[in-house]
Amino acid sequence: MSRLLIGLLFGLGLFCIWWSFWPREPKPPASATRRGRLDRLGDELVQAGYAAVGPRALLAMCALMFLLVFVVFFSFTAVPSIALCFAVMAAYAPLALVRSRARRRRALLRDLWPDAVDNITSGVRAGLALPDALAQLAIRGPMPLRPAFARFSEDYRVSGRFNDSLDNLKANLADPVGDRLVEALRMAREVGGSDLGRLLRTLSGFLRDDSHTRAELETRQSWTVNAARLAVAAPWIVLAMMCMRPEAVSSYASSTGTMVLLAGGLCTLIAYRLMIRIARLPEEGRVLG
Repeated sequence: MSRLLIGLLFGLGLFCIWWSFWPREPKPPASATRRGRLDRLGDELVQAGYAAVGPRALLAMCALMFLLVFVVFFSFTAVPSIALCFAVMAAYAPLALVRSRARRRRALLRDLWPDAVDNITSGVRAGLALPDALAQLAIRGPMPLRPAFARFSEDYRVSGRFNDSLDNLKANLADPVGDRLVEALRMAREVGGSDLGRLLRTLSGFLRDDSHTRAELETRQSWTVNAARLAVAAPWIVLAMMCMRPEAVSSYASSTGTMVLLAGGLCTLIAYRLMIRIARLPEEGRVLG
């Protein structure tokens, strides 16, 4: 027995020595991860045009939708598993709406940013100061961008601090392309770059090429994505129609029916996430935002 104990202690000591050669990176605290997710959700709300709605208010709306739909379906079907399935879908609906609107607005702005950069380039070449060239977009820029640049003009007129006004502009736009433009202008302002016009023309050409390429790819894959979404939604549409007749869904009240719904929900979720991951083009991340 003592030999076995000595062998175990010796093996444990060797394992600890081996483990010490592989230091583990410290994990970020859970609060930091949660805060990052809330920040991303806040950016999506701004991009979707719901800047007045906070992330926590949106999550509260999701919880309210979950409770409301669960009560409604349970009162119709008296089957908790079916009510739970549709309640989860309803809870995700506000998030899906916000993200869909945010993607559409990012696509719209992606087509408009080259014109905005060209307007800034024209202002700089005409001899305007950089803040004035940005402020003129409130009048001459593309319509969806004018409110953000109007707020920039007001901030700069009131405070006179260019960097702080740029930070507010980034927060109002919450757009990856806008972040790149703002940081390029900030650097040009701080280091006094003499090639600002060339930088802006290069950025404008790059943005146009990227927009054309993305538009072509999205056009080719849109029918595939829509067909996949219809295939994912079809079984649940049929189940919702069956809920009109309680005797048709009474079998789902059993444990076997609950397992069938759970398996179907997991398969739907996995298939949808795989479809989105494969079909969606990579999105740019925000720069220092």
